[in-house]
Amino acid sequence: MERPGPGRGRGCAVMITAKASVDSAVPSVPGAAVATGVPEREEPAWPWKDAPIRTLVQRIHQLQAERAQAFRRLEEGHLQYQRSGPPYDFPSYRSTVHEVTQAFAAASREVLAVEAELAGPRGQPLLASHVRSLQQLEQTRLATVALLQLMGAPELSEQENTLEMRQLKMKVIKTMEAISEVLQDLRFDAESVE
Repeated sequence: MERPGPGRGRGCAVMITAKASVDSAVPSVPGAAVATGVPEREEPAWPWKDAPIRTLVQRIHQLQAERAQAFRRLEEGHLQYQRSGPPYDFPSYRSTVHEVTQAFAAASREVLAVEAELAGPRGQPLLASHVRSLQQLEQTRLATVALLQLMGAPELSEQENTLEMRQLKMKVIKTMEAISEVLQDLRFDAESVE
């Protein structure tokens, strides 16, 4: 088994956040690819185009459940990595991070598509702002969890800063509470629209 060298775990945590943000970038305006440097993709037909707003909100909740499952897989993968050594099974952890990164990116692309649908054709700027807030909170949560995992890496355990780790754990909890509030607001405001 490959033993990670100094800084190898850090790259993995950074890969989660940086790759997810690149993969989740969806040009909302034709030609935006030129301005952003992100190549335009031919998008398949979106199955939610003519769906009622209630259905779009339900889809956001489903995507949140998928994200929660991905966070659990990430946590399980990190715990397995910590228990695997020495020598530590970094390739297995890297594979888990890759799979989870893809799941986060797919969820983010769809959330952004729902936001664009609500902001544009549906003319629901309040609902779109809830979805945008949700996306931003999830990005904060992911970055914080990645940092916590990095700080808890076996290679850095002697440098552990328990106060900072406690603060980051509190940030994750507060972010999750904020996510729950946004989801409730989204559901409530969507009901009042219909």
